[in-house]
Amino acid sequence: MIRVLLPPHLRTLARVDGEVQLDVEGPATQRSVLDALEANYPMLRGTVRDHVTQERRSLVRFFACGQDVSHEPPDAPLPAEVANGSEPFLVIGAIAGG
Repeated sequence: MIRVLLPPHLRTLARVDGEVQLDVEGPATQRSVLDALEANYPMLRGTVRDHVTQERRSLVRFFACGQDVSHEPPDAPLPAEVANGSEPFLVIGAIAGG
């Protein structure tokens, strides 16, 4: 079971409170977690990743075990703590402006 913590605006869109728990088949990677997230919450399709390219949206960041994994390859394994559910996979909305 993978735990995913979404930013408030995506929790509202998905109609969930707190974190989301997902069953992920195969190794826990960014791709497998996001595939499971979008399969369970189709209203989130296109909000975290582009519909066509499946690339991370520019103002979205991913964190695992306190480390920014946003620029890691999407099929790189996530830390064991995320894979076993002891730590959440964080989806964070970046802040832009000047």
